[in-house]
Order: sequence, then C-alpha cells, then structure tokens
Amino acid sequence: MAQRVLVVEDSPVIQRLIDMTLKSGGFEVEFSDSGTEGLEMAMTCSHDVVILDIGLPGIDGWQVLEALRANEATATLPVIVLTAHGRSRVQDEADSKGANMALSKPFNPVDFREAITSLLAA
Repeated sequence: MAQRVLVVEDSPVIQRLIDMTLKSGGFEVEFSDSGTEGLEMAMTCSHDVVILDIGLPGIDGWQVLEALRANEATATLPVIVLTAHGRSRVQDEADSKGANMALSKPFNPVDFREAITSLLAA
C-alpha cells in the first residue's frame, strides 16, 4: 500500500512540483491550500506524513504544527516544514515546535523525495 502524504501548501506551482515528485516515487498525495483545512484533514484522515508550508492563509503553518502536537491522535505524526524563509531560523523554530524536519524552497526534487523516504523509514 502506498504511503499517504498530506501537503498543506497554498502555491499551485509548488503543489504541482510536489505532486510530480512524490507520485513518481509511489506516494499517494493529498493537498490542502489553507492552514485551517489542512489541520482538519490531518486530524480526520490517516496520513503517514504531513508536509507543511509556514505562510498559509487562515492559520499559519506554525499554528497547524502546534495543534497537531497538542492532539494525542496526531502528536507523533511526522511533519516536515517546507518554507522559503531563512533556513537556520526556520530550522530552530521547527525543532522547538516539534517538526521532524525543515526543508527549504526551492528544493531539488530527488533530495526532497529521499528526505521523505528516509523520515518514513526511520
């Protein structure tokens, strides 16, 4: 069975890139383009990992991450923060809020897919 990925990202261009990158690796991919909807999907559907943009309409990615970590059902769900903001600052905040990994945009598709595969294999 394919591993399920929830991508919470508001850019259609980045969504298409992630879709092509992950589907070619055998992943099943679902998308949300807002923090509120993404949080609801993460809470009500079964996913193996969440890829979470920080700058989202509605509630931002940090708020989504905090809500996921505060809920017993999603507290250990792997979350990868994906952002175009400064790498070191985002990595520090991602670590402090309980993200499993932080990746920068733009990204290399092969490296991106390998990072997700490695996280899920751990």
